[in-house]
Amino acid sequence: MFTGLIEDVGEIKGFQLSKGGAVLVVSTRLPVRAMKPGASVAVNGACLTVVKKAAREFTVDVSPETLACTSLAQLHSGSLVNLEEPMRLQERLGGHLVTGHVDGLATVASIEKSHEFTCFRFRLPAKLGELLVPKGSVAVDGISLTVNQCSRQSFSVMIIPFTLQHTNLRARRVGDRVNIETDLIGKYVKNFMKPHR
Repeated sequence: MFTGLIEDVGEIKGFQLSKGGAVLVVSTRLPVRAMKPGASVAVNGACLTVVKKAAREFTVDVSPETLACTSLAQLHSGSLVNLEEPMRLQERLGGHLVTGHVDGLATVASIEKSHEFTCFRFRLPAKLGELLVPKGSVAVDGISLTVNQCSRQSFSVMIIPFTLQHTNLRARRVGDRVNIETDLIGKYVKNFMKPHR
């Protein structure tokens, strides 16, 4: 379980397809020494397992399912990725509950500056859009954000300068694909209401 508060922007040092999946090598300022093989880490919002570590980098395997459902297949050496280690129960929950199980992909539709803030609008499939509500939570590439406006096939978020500087949103362009995880509570409510429709 994660909070959506990005701890570092890492860099992909290696991306190799293998057995239908992939192997990623990620450099980071996170304390790699403290990571144990088998530990979870969110890479652009996708929960992955550390399989190997070195001084300032770690290696994760990416399953074929994760490659198919996320934007991780688009990564290459030099790509910037949002990183977060799992939350600890004694810490504050500053973002929202993020599982690291990506629901689908969205596309950056527009990026507009408004004074020192930046408004990102995303297009997404209707099945994801129906889980968004104004002022609700959404994770974009693992970043906990508040939905400004939404429709069934798009939503917008307003990014403060700190978030822009400390995440990979600073490198995003119109047309880029991003990982989306909708609010966990909303998914459970929708599932609970199915039999009552």
